[in-house]
Amino acid sequence: MTMIHLAKGIVESRPFRAFIIVVILLGGLLAGLETSATLRARHDALLQTLDAVVIGIFVVEIMLKLVAHGRRPLAFFRDGWNVFDFLVVVFCLLPVGGPFAAVLRLARVLRLLRLLTALPKLQLLVGALLKSLSAMGYVSLLLALLFYIYAVAGVHWFGHADKQDFGTLPAALFTLFQIVTLDNWGDIFNRVIETVPAFKVALYFVTFIVFGTMIILNLFIGIVLNSMSEMHAEIEERDRARQVAEGGAATVEDELKLLERQARELQEQLAAMRRRCGRSAPPTATRDTASAL
Repeated sequence: MTMIHLAKGIVESRPFRAFIIVVILLGGLLAGLETSATLRARHDALLQTLDAVVIGIFVVEIMLKLVAHGRRPLAFFRDGWNVFDFLVVVFCLLPVGGPFAAVLRLARVLRLLRLLTALPKLQLLVGALLKSLSAMGYVSLLLALLFYIYAVAGVHWFGHADKQDFGTLPAALFTLFQIVTLDNWGDIFNRVIETVPAFKVALYFVTFIVFGTMIILNLFIGIVLNSMSEMHAEIEERDRARQVAEGGAATVEDELKLLERQARELQEQLAAMRRRCGRSAPPTATRDTASAL
């Protein structure tokens, strides 16, 4: 049990978490340095040594987390983030060589993704994005309908005037994507307005930007924010349940100690009251005897 408590204390300590974050950043930096052929030629041995140290620290971290779960080490894999960490470490342990050397070397960049598990705020963001995918599907469908309708209208209205942007349906869809991102949409507007009535062009562009950018894209933002609030509530509830599960026995012991302390204090108060009553009893008896005489 001492080893389990020690491992749990190390894993849950803030200095250890900060140390792991630094190691993750170091691993990402090494992955970037390895892209330089000059650095690999000059300091290949040093880079390999540092990379081995980073992987070794990751392995020790996983082992400590497994030990911290005590007699149920498989409970470590009940958390999806722990499984993600374990898979990243396994990828890092694969030898970089052979026909898949480039792929495995690229996979080591995944060590930076461990920041998702090291930083709870990033977990909140990723969880909110995943949670909002179902609602985003309907908004994406609405956006696709809007794109299709405006693309067909653009081909009919502007196809003869601007074949580059609205000559075909695929070209019109790509042009609308550029407009909805507000990337140099003024140049497209100026090319079309040269041969098409200004009112028709303004109506087309203004309504599409309002519906596509101002409304639908804001719906995406609203869905993500709502999912973030729901995810935050779920994380708080999960942490609360885990604290109760892990600290339930300690809470009961604390309550028993508190009851014992209150019982002792009550006994001391009763004893003090008896002593005061015992000292005040003889004078009362003397006064009663004198009044009887």
